[in-house]
Amino acid sequence: MKKYGALLIMSLFILILAACGSGESDNSGDEAASDQSVLDQIKEKGVLTIGTEGTYAPYTFHNDQGELTGYDVEVAREVAKRMGVEAEFKETKWDAMFAGLNSERFDMIANQVGIKPDREEKYNFSIPYTYTSAVLVTNKNNEEIKSFEDLEGKTSAQSLTSNYSTIAESHGAEIESVEGFNPAMQLLANGRVDATVNDRLSVLDYLNEQGESAPVQIVDKKEEASETAMMFRENNPELVKAVNEALKSMKEDGTLTEISKKWFNEDVSVK
Repeated sequence: MKKYGALLIMSLFILILAACGSGESDNSGDEAASDQSVLDQIKEKGVLTIGTEGTYAPYTFHNDQGELTGYDVEVAREVAKRMGVEAEFKETKWDAMFAGLNSERFDMIANQVGIKPDREEKYNFSIPYTYTSAVLVTNKNNEEIKSFEDLEGKTSAQSLTSNYSTIAESHGAEIESVEGFNPAMQLLANGRVDATVNDRLSVLDYLNEQGESAPVQIVDKKEEASETAMMFRENNPELVKAVNEALKSMKEDGTLTEISKKWFNEDVSVK
């Protein structure tokens, strides 16, 4: 009996050692994966995941066939192609998009994100791929608001974290929070807000689509151009460099100009 008891103890000891060894092997594999840069992980998967709204024409929206398309979508797809990977889009409402990037739901954002000092403190940006400006939009029946200075005390429909919300606030507007361009236009058309400050190119696209029945009008615009770029989490220099190289090559061979003129009939990729 003593002999069998000793053998049983020995067997249990061997099993414990094997389990410990197996655990150490698994941990080392996890550590090796964590040592990879984000770019290495993207290349290994063969997929670049991209956060975008999908409701912000003509930059990122769904066409009549339900397909995701738009200027930003085409630019991002071409960037991924030149990096040798597939583009996979994750559609997210604007005000949740930065949180999605922070939580690593996607690798970068392609959604007309303006380069701002406060954002540069927390995120990395690519080189700009769009230059646009802000316009002040009111209902067609408006007779009071003629310029940005007239926004004092008026309600303006804005996405809270956008550049345009900052502009509206700086002129004394009371902000009515919305999640994107279309809700802002709906509130304005229904007379539930006095104005919205928004992207010139998006508003022109909206007016073109609506034609003479458009219920809104542009009453003022900012002359200075804002720069928009792809946005990334901090400390991903390899990924930022790869995206910049793709954008630079697109600028040099005319591809970015071609995509721009397709959507806007002008080159918005230069100042």
